[in-house]
Amino acid sequence: MSDVIDGMKFEQRHGKDRVRVGRVWRNDDGSHSFVEWNVSISLFSDCVSSYVRDDNSDIVATDTMKNTVYVKAKECKQQLSPEDFAIVLAKHFTSYYKQVTAAIIKIVEKPWKRVYINGQPHNHGFELGSEKHVTEVILKKSGDLKITSGVQGLTVLKTTQSGFEKFIRDKYTILPETRERMLATEVTATWRYPYQSVGSVPSKQGYFSEKYDSVKKVLVEVFFGPPKGVYSSSVQSTLYQMGKVTLARFEDIESIELKMPNIHFIPVNLSSKDNPGMVKFDDDVYLPTDEPHGTIQASLTRLWSKL
Repeated sequence: MSDVIDGMKFEQRHGKDRVRVGRVWRNDDGSHSFVEWNVSISLFSDCVSSYVRDDNSDIVATDTMKNTVYVKAKECKQQLSPEDFAIVLAKHFTSYYKQVTAAIIKIVEKPWKRVYINGQPHNHGFELGSEKHVTEVILKKSGDLKITSGVQGLTVLKTTQSGFEKFIRDKYTILPETRERMLATEVTATWRYPYQSVGSVPSKQGYFSEKYDSVKKVLVEVFFGPPKGVYSSSVQSTLYQMGKVTLARFEDIESIELKMPNIHFIPVNLSSKDNPGMVKFDDDVYLPTDEPHGTIQASLTRLWSKL
């Protein structure tokens, strides 16, 4: 929030970062469900006195915020998505404390997934995956709500049907044109839901988790194409198609932003004076590197969106 103090515009907020919590639910069938969350809390509150008058009477202590995460996790009797848990926390902080005018809750869910042994799901065994489910919930005391979800670290690669041609060439350009290269990237995708109040959020259990899995599935399918593949003329073109298809497929997503850095695989050609053809590249041997790498990102928003 913003105040004018001593002739200056003063803005402040405070919170607690990296509150790690693991939650186990024991199901009626004897199996367990498990999540691990990394929670960040940021509160906008009327506690200017603590900054300018040495008066801490209006501060919600960050240790209290940490403890609240564990208490609220305990109170959730059924497994829920990080989006739903973020809403639970945001509702608590904006309603329980009169000083708090808005709360921003960010959660990163570690990708623990159930282990399968001989094709059967293990009752209480889990293994760690790669990509992470992330969310940010912003809730004001007035009830205004914004929900953003996404995936981080979705690493994908295809060994052919990718090229890069007819780009600007000048005296600084040495990159050759090609219609045959590897395409690899680590996708970060974030999408915004249209819900503007807690009451408008779908009450269906598992709604956000199902949506996360469905969006991720679409992103992967568009990147790779059918089993025999689809040609990519650039990362930009593939990124746009991934975003376009996502918005076409899901009416309850009003915008999506994609970041897709190149993970380069540089063709290896080795030669020496005595052995000019030691290794001759034939689309088979590469040097993997991601430093430096290209960065490609874009967002798509429906025209009717209020963003």
